[in-house]
Amino acid sequence: MALIHRTTMRPTKLELLADWLPTRAWYAAGPHAPAPVKAGGFRLDDPEGEVGVEFMVVTDGEGPDAVAYLVPLTYRGKPLDGAEHALIGTSEHGVLGTRWIYDGAHDPVLVGELYALLAGRAVPQQQSVSDAVDPTVAAVLDAAVTTGDAEPLEAVDGAGHTDIRVRVGGDGAEPLTLRVRRVLRPAGGDGEQGEDAALGGVTAEWTPAGAEGGEGTPVRGAFVTVHRP
Repeated sequence: MALIHRTTMRPTKLELLADWLPTRAWYAAGPHAPAPVKAGGFRLDDPEGEVGVEFMVVTDGEGPDAVAYLVPLTYRGKPLDGAEHALIGTSEHGVLGTRWIYDGAHDPVLVGELYALLAGRAVPQQQSVSDAVDPTVAAVLDAAVTTGDAEPLEAVDGAGHTDIRVRVGGDGAEPLTLRVRRVLRPAGGDGEQGEDAALGGVTAEWTPAGAEGGEGTPVRGAFVTVHRP
């Protein structure tokens, strides 16, 4: 299970994200420079124990104009070949040394474990507690969908989301799209695509802006949905 080190990172993940978020097609620019605040998320385990996998939610802005973003992250001890375009930055970890931090939508380890979560083979872990299952994360997948290993094909940013095309079941299998909802909305709010069209998905919680410190009520919504191409 995920091991959380109580140590420093320089620069911090939030500092790196403040520079990276404005470069994304799905970022909703406000009148001020980005000032992301951690607002929730969960982790998954790499079966090989080499790559850190985190689904982080950050909020940016204040009051009714604040936006919640989902940022899947991977942490590696060396660069990922061919993924220079997905590098968010590097950080010095107080225990593990230099870590290369990637947009996880482009990392095959995160994509594989996300599909394993959907298929019921991976267990979500609490974001900040070692060896602790996160019971607030729910994943479902239509019984008619193949539940084998997912082979990533491409990841494309859109307005408010990133679509990850995967092939499950080997050559000749019909691709699926894992839609990562970059801009999060509580369940029942306005969405980009009707949930009736989804073949499954992952839902989880986050705390809206202005309610940090445990004082606010968490909200729940779709982090990922599964669709035919």
